Amino acid sequence: MKRIAIFADVQNIYYTTRHTFNRQFNYRLLWQRIAELGTIHIANAYAIDRGDPQQQKFQTALRHIGFEVKLKPYIQRLDGSSKGDWDVGITIDALLCAEQVDEVVLLSGDGDFDLLLQTLRQRYDVSSHLFSVAELTAKSLINSADRWTEIDGTLLQ
Repeated sequence: MKRIAIFADVQNIYYTTRHTFNRQFNYRLLWQRIAELGTIHIANAYAIDRGDPQQQKFQTALRHIGFEVKLKPYIQRLDGSSKGDWDVGITIDALLCAEQVDEVVLLSGDGDFDLLLQTLRQRYDVSSHLFSVAELTAKSLINSADRWTEIDGTLLQ
């Protein structure tokens, strides 16, 4: 059975599905689809913690599905900009588990992950399956993935 690791860039998926479809991504349905393809060894959901009760409810739902939820505090800078991405954390976790899995499932449209997917394939012989919203996904990321599933209405709530 294929050993699978899931890495979900929660903020990216939330904003891209909201912008494109005005709907939320269905993580439970994703879990069911991935579980049909193999054994889920690792499942991490990376989110920003703003202390919002709705977010906390959502994070509890992710945990109930089977995800480990990793939180980082939301940072508002003095100039009005904000910081709160998990690119480095996702990359480190994916590389650390590369020798334990056969496939990495990435939920993100962020082109910064193209090098990660290339490295997983070339250095560790780990295939990648990307889930993202087409119009808000870097072409370099799609091209770096072994498989790409476009998020559409069938994966939304």
